[in-house]
Amino acid sequence: MFKLSRVLPLTSSSRHTAQLLEMVSSRKVEVRDSLRDGCGFTYSASISTATNNYAAKGYASDRVFAPYTVYKGKAAFSISPCLPTFTKLDSGTVVVDRRGSMMMTFMHSVGERKYDWEKRQRFALSATEVGSLITMGAQDSCEFFHDPSMLSSNAGQVRKSLSIKPHANNNGYFVSLTVVNNLLNTKDYFSVPITTAEFAVMKTACSFALPHIMGWDQITNQQSRDTVGLQPKGDSQVLDLEWEK
Repeated sequence: MFKLSRVLPLTSSSRHTAQLLEMVSSRKVEVRDSLRDGCGFTYSASISTATNNYAAKGYASDRVFAPYTVYKGKAAFSISPCLPTFTKLDSGTVVVDRRGSMMMTFMHSVGERKYDWEKRQRFALSATEVGSLITMGAQDSCEFFHDPSMLSSNAGQVRKSLSIKPHANNNGYFVSLTVVNNLLNTKDYFSVPITTAEFAVMKTACSFALPHIMGWDQITNQQSRDTVGLQPKGDSQVLDLEWEK
């Protein structure tokens, strides 16, 4: 019988909040508990949250961080929704200013149950790419390519490739990210084996988040029509963009 691991001990509310903030801001992410699956991979899955309050231009909101994270021996990754931002036109119509995504963040292991947050790499799944992920079957695989300079003279200087492929014994998947930066002459590679249960959580979470990253929840939520979660242009959410650290 599996025992869910905890990244942070729940001793008191103040201590819990302080530890959460420390985990988010620290350069190394430490995993205190681990499990071992049938393939011999050490892993731990967790959900952590932290909030940051801000108010601007008459709009107030709470930012919530709730990534689903999978830790393995050599690397780890987390996935969480990055919501769209909206702009209100002079006519009063609210339109999407920046599209949302499902942000995947990869980290290398730098020691036992420790991961390097400073040298993380990100890959932002678009709504269509999320659709490809949630329709995958047990034998299916998919691969996505991102290039910020595509169709320009700088194409290929920096490129990312994300692949999800089934294990040979069909009891899980390998989630791999390759980042090639010819400007810095570097190549970064992450490979995280996940179980079928972990992949099921990813698919279910992505299915739930899909309307939200498209902004459709604002259309159906009549009560929030007047304050549709507008984000100011200079908000710190831009740090969640795939190509920024």
